[in-house]
Amino acid sequence: MDGVESKKMPPSTRPNPDQLLEHVQREETRQKRGKFKIFLGYAAGVGKTFAMLEAAQQLRAEGADVVAAYVETHKRAETEEMLKGLEIIPRQSIEYRGVSIPEMDLDAVLARQPHIALVDELAHTNAPGCRHDKRYQDIQELLEAGIGVHTTLNIQHLESLNDVVAQITGIIVRETVPDWVLDEADEIELIDLPPAELRQRLDEGKVYVPDQAARATRKFFRPGNLTALREMALRRTADRVDAQMRAYMQTHAIAGPWPAGERLLVCIGPNPLSERLVRTARRLANRLNAEWFAVYVELPDQTQLSDADHDRITRALRLADELGAKSLTLPGNSVTEAILTYAHANNITKIVAGKPIHTGWAAMMRRSIVDQIIHHSGHIDVYVISAEPGDEGKVEFTLPSPMLQHRWKRWLQSTLLILAVTLIGLPLRGVIEPTNLVMLYLIAVVMAAVWWGRSPAILASLLGVIAFDLIFIPPYYLFAVSDAEYILTFIAFLGTGFVTGNLASRVREQARTAQRREAQTAAQYELSRALATAADLINIGEAVVTHAEKLVGARVVLFIHEHEDIRPLAMSNGLTLTDHEKAVATWAYEKGQPAGHGTDTLTGAEGLYLPLQSQEGIGVLGVFPENRLPILPEQSRLLESFASQTALAIERVQFAEKARHAQLLQETEKLQTALLNSISHDLRTPLASITGALSALREEAPLLDEPARQDLLATAAEEADRLNRLVGNLLDMTRLESGALRIALKPGDLQDAIGVALSQLGPRLRHREVKLSLPSDMPLVPMDFVLVVQVIVNLLDNADKYSPPDKPILVRAMVYAREVLVEIADRGNGIPEAEQERIFDKFYRVRQSAGGAGAGGVGGTGLGLSISKGIVEAHGGRIWAQNRAGGGALFTFALPLSTPKMENVP
Repeated sequence: MDGVESKKMPPSTRPNPDQLLEHVQREETRQKRGKFKIFLGYAAGVGKTFAMLEAAQQLRAEGADVVAAYVETHKRAETEEMLKGLEIIPRQSIEYRGVSIPEMDLDAVLARQPHIALVDELAHTNAPGCRHDKRYQDIQELLEAGIGVHTTLNIQHLESLNDVVAQITGIIVRETVPDWVLDEADEIELIDLPPAELRQRLDEGKVYVPDQAARATRKFFRPGNLTALREMALRRTADRVDAQMRAYMQTHAIAGPWPAGERLLVCIGPNPLSERLVRTARRLANRLNAEWFAVYVELPDQTQLSDADHDRITRALRLADELGAKSLTLPGNSVTEAILTYAHANNITKIVAGKPIHTGWAAMMRRSIVDQIIHHSGHIDVYVISAEPGDEGKVEFTLPSPMLQHRWKRWLQSTLLILAVTLIGLPLRGVIEPTNLVMLYLIAVVMAAVWWGRSPAILASLLGVIAFDLIFIPPYYLFAVSDAEYILTFIAFLGTGFVTGNLASRVREQARTAQRREAQTAAQYELSRALATAADLINIGEAVVTHAEKLVGARVVLFIHEHEDIRPLAMSNGLTLTDHEKAVATWAYEKGQPAGHGTDTLTGAEGLYLPLQSQEGIGVLGVFPENRLPILPEQSRLLESFASQTALAIERVQFAEKARHAQLLQETEKLQTALLNSISHDLRTPLASITGALSALREEAPLLDEPARQDLLATAAEEADRLNRLVGNLLDMTRLESGALRIALKPGDLQDAIGVALSQLGPRLRHREVKLSLPSDMPLVPMDFVLVVQVIVNLLDNADKYSPPDKPILVRAMVYAREVLVEIADRGNGIPEAEQERIFDKFYRVRQSAGGAGAGGVGGTGLGLSISKGIVEAHGGRIWAQNRAGGGALFTFALPLSTPKMENVP
């Protein structure tokens, strides 16, 4: 509307939740690590080590625990003076090729656990035999252990600047540090010195000895080199400060001109330019604050690549990982199509590619990949990076010897195929028109393409045209052509042969690629299925070892973590693990990082060790390639997938075991509760009777006559005896389960044992008829008299409790087949057939009304029969229960007449 001024709403000042969460998580991680400070310079001699020692002395004066883990003074007097007063960790000596090399003793520093450790020369390469290849990896381990580290670094050692430094100075720096190490530093202090003053220090011998100083002045310490290096150090420090400022503004919701999100992709290939492309992409991504990807397209004919090409691809992808990229391999039939498809699908805004190295005829014959990407890129920016002088000569056009021999063999086979077709068509030369005979050669071209590939098919086309002209076109055996129409036939045949051979070869290569990927998918599926059906750790270990062996053709070992250590769960046949290999596996488990063959950590190991990780450490997968052959990126990805699946399977089994254990504990708690309730009731009943009788005697004694007093005393004594038997049964069961009950075997009279048992139960059985059937010639039996009496007491008490009071109890003994049998029978309701096997279990009682036999007998706790079974079996005997004819239960136990072999309770 007119007169109404529209106002633009201010942008939201709320911080981005994702960025805020990432910031909080990053800060939590930093709190657990030691503080990392880098003293950054642009050349040797600017004073990095001196500044580090000066800061350390100040911290020591403030009370900080500072040690010199590794400081290189280069025999400079002022530097050695600054080192005085600091505790110095002795260096370890590494023997290599007969030379003793001093290195930082990492384990000694970890054991010392200082607040801050001084570790000079961040980019240093450790001597072979050390735990890590690089010193920055040692420092990372110190930081993870909570130890702060102060270190020094020159800008030329930064990995992403390696090619730029080489271009400026003409010197390739071999010792480099990944950029992420610098990015993770909590603090960077730039140590700057004007180039003129640095050269003056060099001339005065304060940097190198005179001979070294002269060489350095001529080669590296030229004014132009120093100025360029100084600019790089200042720029990198400024970028670091700018990144910190932007991070602060974003997390604190300070409005600012934030750039749009950039996503960068760098193309990797088997050429020497790839590593330079990766470094350039890292610098560009850092300046744009962009997420970046390193992509290699795997074509169907990638099997023709040489070992050197595979090695270059692997190194480039690994370098990209080290510099912070997300590296991946894409399958495809066209590099351009695969790159652009991925770029459009993942919102890539910039593509970095290498300038074509091929020149001359090679460049004119076909359009380069870069030209195709530029032509079809659309709105995506394409950065083309040129090769350095001399890179053209590094490209290898020759095939390795074995592959070249294999190709010659295929060419020879293609030639023989054309010869065979010619011989077949020769008898038909006068019968069939030549234009029809040409189809035989076309079939041969297709066969060559399907069987042997593209180049043999092209050779077959050329040879087919030559043979057709010489043999079948008059004048014969001459290259002359009498009829001009055959020239068109030659051209059509040659073109058709090229196209058909190319298409058939492509189908062949695609089929081989599909077969390879199908095999990989099948291996993963088979492993997943085997792991899904594995019920325990043993089955998981066998499945992992079997499938991993098939995948990489290597020996495999699977470690699992148990009892604060890792142990081999399964391994390949013939594999022997040394203490060193076990130590490497332990390190990989504890640090959660790959180690061993093909990594930068403990490279002297024979195997590659991949940690199995989930919420907690689970174990380690070890792979031993034959003859220490390199593991290809494709195999590495599959092994990482195997490791992840294995970790999930082991975790599933462990969780199931924990669930079973928790369920068992729950059932145990229920059983304990039921037991306590039962025992408390059984203890309370006799105690109540005893308390009532004694209270009556104490309070009403004058009113009671003598028979009444005697009756109360008898009741109290009977209930006390019952209570004693109950407690005794509980103690006996405890001794039975712990193995503490011992049997003292002596020849004893079983009739006496029955008589003692009846006397102990006399008050309870005074109203019950007990019938005895005992032979007069009963032999002496090897037994523990007291324990056998207890068995008889428990069985009699059980029969008395679960049979009507007017029914008699029968006790019978006999000798049968070197055993003495004792039977105790009642006339209750008997035992249900379904419960006869469980009647001797602990705490088990038959659920039926009174009048039926039950287990436990004494007080109803369900222990009497279980204790009787344990005692009888400890004698080497046996006990069982069955129903009587006419009703009731029959309990029988048998004791051997000879001395049993076992003397202790099983």
